[in-house]
Amino acid sequence: MSVLRSLLDRVEPHFSKGGRFSRFGALYEIVDTFLYTPGTVTPGAPHVRDAVDMKRSMFTVIIALLPALLFGIYNTGYQADPGAGLLQNMQTGFVAVLPLIAISYIVGGLWEVLFGIVRRHDVNEGFLVTGLLLPLTLPAGIPLWMVALGISFGVVIGKEVTGGTGYNIFNPALVARAFLFFAYPSEMSGDAVWSMADELTRATPLAVASSVSGADGVYLLKEAGYTLQQLVIGRFPGSIGETSKVAVLLGAIVLLVTRIGSWRIMTGGLLGMTAASLIANAMAPSFDNPSLYLTPVHHLLMGSFAFGLVFMATDPVSAAQTDRGRWIYGILIGSLIVMIRVLNQAFPEGVMLSILLANAFSPMIDYFVLRQNIARRQKAYARQ
Repeated sequence: MSVLRSLLDRVEPHFSKGGRFSRFGALYEIVDTFLYTPGTVTPGAPHVRDAVDMKRSMFTVIIALLPALLFGIYNTGYQADPGAGLLQNMQTGFVAVLPLIAISYIVGGLWEVLFGIVRRHDVNEGFLVTGLLLPLTLPAGIPLWMVALGISFGVVIGKEVTGGTGYNIFNPALVARAFLFFAYPSEMSGDAVWSMADELTRATPLAVASSVSGADGVYLLKEAGYTLQQLVIGRFPGSIGETSKVAVLLGAIVLLVTRIGSWRIMTGGLLGMTAASLIANAMAPSFDNPSLYLTPVHHLLMGSFAFGLVFMATDPVSAAQTDRGRWIYGILIGSLIVMIRVLNQAFPEGVMLSILLANAFSPMIDYFVLRQNIARRQKAYARQ
């Protein structure tokens, strides 16, 4: 390894400022920091105050996403042919899912390198997560050109035009998904997009729970065969990485143990969702909306609530930065998800819009938390 280090050190001056290949310094930085931990500190936000730097943090998030990815691959094959067996399902899933991930990384990576070369800055590590998050939030049968278009929109509009990692207001992966959802709704929603076999088309739990006006959403789920056990395991139609709550829980444990994911945001999201669900349950007898009957457990296990709360809401750039702000931010996301799911029957998911709305409010949340803290200290100082 010392030979490789010596080689990198010898060519570094050519890629540094004033060198013959200085414009391509971003490419050198990719190789160097992938192989070795850099001895420098970040010049701008986000800062990680730990022995683990940003690149290692992003790799940890990738590791946390692996259970959801592997189960998503299996579930994609299972939805195509439930009776084919584990190995055949994994093989079918690999063939369907890996091209989506490859396109996401290749196209998004090209944009990252292009902006790095033009602006003469390092390629941002955050793309390692964005490039994987986007495919995991998509249907397995989505055309590859849409993935390329979506990741391009997410990286360019969602991040680079605002200054790159550390300056983006919104989560780039969610910006990409929102673009695809509103630009190509027929490819992103409806019963037909979640299975690669047309004859096995099946509605998602969220669609079932809101399908019959005047009925009980919990009863509709049981009637359709969606038990709590099945919702936990995740062998039902949905986005690639979002159906298995066991896999999401494993990822959450990794993020919490390594302190990369904020427990305040996750807990706040659960509290906000629970409070809003209980209020909805109290209103249920007075309205004919079936979603009002859904319990907090159902909201937790259905759709992308758990996945979004663990991997999207905890984005260290677009989330609130203060401890109290993280509680407010999480509670806001949890309550908004239930409100959108219950009040808008045409859009029964709500996670994507809730997190994007909370992203927009997070700077203001931090501002008021800091102002309140300053005012409290001023009062305490005045009493001395």
